Amino acid sequence: MQVLQVILTAALSAAALFLIAKIMGHKEVAQLDFFDYITGITIGSIAAELATELEEPWKPLIAMAVYGAVAVCIDAVTKKLPRTRKYINGTPTILMDHGKLYRDNLKKAKLDLSEFMLMCRQAGYFDLNDIQTAVFEYNGRLSVLPVSAKRPANPGDLGLTPPAESICTELIMDGRVLEENLKRMGVDDAWLQKQLESQGYHSPKEVFLGVCDRDKNASFFRGK
Repeated sequence: MQVLQVILTAALSAAALFLIAKIMGHKEVAQLDFFDYITGITIGSIAAELATELEEPWKPLIAMAVYGAVAVCIDAVTKKLPRTRKYINGTPTILMDHGKLYRDNLKKAKLDLSEFMLMCRQAGYFDLNDIQTAVFEYNGRLSVLPVSAKRPANPGDLGLTPPAESICTELIMDGRVLEENLKRMGVDDAWLQKQLESQGYHSPKEVFLGVCDRDKNASFFRGK
C-alpha cells in the first residue's frame, strides 16, 4: 500500500512540475536570470519532497504553485513595466572598453581577472587586444564586440549581395517519407524519387535524412 502511495505522489510531483514549467515558459539555462535560476532550483527541491510526502502531499504542492505563480507574476510585471527589469534582473555591466579594464565593474560582477580571461577564451578571444568592448550580461554571459580590424568580413564588406537563405524542409527522416512536407513544398513522390535516383539512391529507405530548400534543391544523407 505504501509503495502505491509513493508511486502516486511521485506521479503527482512529476505532473505538477511539468505543468508549472509549461506555465513559466521555456528558457535555456543560459537565458535564466538570477531569480528564475533560484526559483527553478527551489521548485525542483519541493517537487522531490512532494514525490515522497505520503502524509500531507498538498503542502509541497501548494508551495510549488506559489513559487510558480510568483515567477509568472514577476515576468508579467517586467514586461508591463520595463523599467523594473533593472531592479529585478539587473543591468549589463561593461568590463572592458577600448583597451581599459574596469576594476570596479569586475568587483560589481563578482569576477576576478582569471574568470574574466576564461570567459573571453570561451567566447573565442585569446588576445585581449582583439576586444573593443566586453559586456557582462545580467544572465551571466559575456558579450564581446571585437575591434573592427579583427571582425570577420561579411558580404557587405566585400560589396556582395548574396540571395537570402531559407530554412530547409525535411522530406525524409530515418527512411520515412514525410508526405505533409512534400505537399507543403509543392512536390510529390515522383519528384522525390527522381531526386533520389539523380544522387545514386534507389529508395527513401536508403536515406537517413533528406532535406530540400525553397528552390527545390534536395540533399540526402546516409546513416552510419
